[in-house]
Amino acid sequence: MNTFINKNYFFILLSFILVLSLYWNVFSDLIDIWDSKEEYSHGYMLPFVALYFIWLQKDLILSIKFNPSYFGFAMSFFALTIYFIGIVGDVYSLLRFSFIFLLIAIALSIGGFKVTRLLLVPLLLLVFSFPLPPVVQAGLTSKLQLISSQLGVSFIRACEIPVFLEGNVIDLGNYKLQVVEACSGLRYLFPLMSLAFICAYMYQVTFWKRAILFLTSIPVTVLMNSFRIGIIGLLVDNWGITMAEGFIHDFEGWIVFMACFIILFFVMWLLSWTERKERGWESVFGLIVPAPEAQEATLISTTPNYSPLISVLLLLTITIIAIKPLGEIEDIIPDRKSFNEFPSQLSGWSGVSVNMDQNTIDFLGLSDYVLMNFNNPSKTSQVNFYIAYYQTQKHGAVPHSPKLCIPGGGWLITDISESSFKGIEFNRVIISKDKIQQLVYYWYRQRGKDIANEYALKWNTFIGAFQYKRTDGALIRLTTTLSANETVENADERLQKFISSINEKIPEYVPD
Repeated sequence: MNTFINKNYFFILLSFILVLSLYWNVFSDLIDIWDSKEEYSHGYMLPFVALYFIWLQKDLILSIKFNPSYFGFAMSFFALTIYFIGIVGDVYSLLRFSFIFLLIAIALSIGGFKVTRLLLVPLLLLVFSFPLPPVVQAGLTSKLQLISSQLGVSFIRACEIPVFLEGNVIDLGNYKLQVVEACSGLRYLFPLMSLAFICAYMYQVTFWKRAILFLTSIPVTVLMNSFRIGIIGLLVDNWGITMAEGFIHDFEGWIVFMACFIILFFVMWLLSWTERKERGWESVFGLIVPAPEAQEATLISTTPNYSPLISVLLLLTITIIAIKPLGEIEDIIPDRKSFNEFPSQLSGWSGVSVNMDQNTIDFLGLSDYVLMNFNNPSKTSQVNFYIAYYQTQKHGAVPHSPKLCIPGGGWLITDISESSFKGIEFNRVIISKDKIQQLVYYWYRQRGKDIANEYALKWNTFIGAFQYKRTDGALIRLTTTLSANETVENADERLQKFISSINEKIPEYVPD
């Protein structure tokens, strides 16, 4: 018996060492994110909460007959395939999720399905410590900014204060408030969703009530954050802009989070009305672990089958030796001209450069850019020309989709579709604000290929990293305003003529 216990400890320790070795960089990156971003600072707590939940069930887990499953090997193969894609393409989101799948695979290969079922929820809790993929977070942030701005302004207007909203900017006349990323509600959403998930796990009611409790955290966060923005607007209108800064701003944030928690607790109290009448509150909320069945306790003395776990550990070892080093290969940075050399005269078009402030450049994470306003020979129409070049698209440095950024400027997207011209696939977007209408073309260029679809771009980035050790690329955007006497077709013709003027120049600055 002692020999078996010693073997169990040995294999658990070996699994821990191999997993730690494979995901060390992923863990380091997570800690940096928990340190630097308030919305993910709760990530430090969740691994300990997950371990605590597992510890509470240890007697029940040890009383179950371990029945190792080779399905764990299949799951580990799936997890490490995701790891391969993530390490080659430097997609840390995939690496993090592969870690969860691998933990489940190890649990299956050690204890089988019954044991894994008890561990599943604590393991899934770790997902809430992961940041969202950059593309998803950018889209979610922009939407939450707009929703929070609109609801916050509605609250201010309900207090009979004149206010004007343009995109994410709240204009109070004497003061302007910008609803930036930090005010989007994400810093409350992720911690509150984590808390709601924990509460739902400990909530001893039917599954649909648990699901409602968890999902309630989303609208509660959005509404309370909008209320907070409205309160800030009222304070600023009465006592000045200092009320939106520093300690007051942060203190209001804490009040909002505590209010969200109280609302969540009230929802839990309402949903358990019937159960509380029958069983009392103590039996409704709390992790109730069934007592181990005495007849099953003797089953753990049988000789364990280590073959599934050994096969998983061998696959893990091969991954560490053969695949992990691929993530340490530096990108090849191709030679190219700087955008400082981009000509201001193009086939009759005359351009004037526009400089972006350093904060915007840092936020976008780009390597080089050109932003110019081009006029046609008659100076009756203008094209805004923008290219953001990324010499590597690793470590979160990715182009920001105009589809997500346009609404932040107060523009409404009235039509969006994919189109093509001279072999260039692009997104054709019609936007409007007040009585102004604009036509936007944008696409992505990588290694001589023009791509409209963001998901196709991600796949092309992975192929470039794997085959050519290159992830460089650029976002190209053209914008023109429609005059009062012209149609969208006229604007199409103008942008297509401009494409013909720049098409041969682009490869000098965005290498094929």
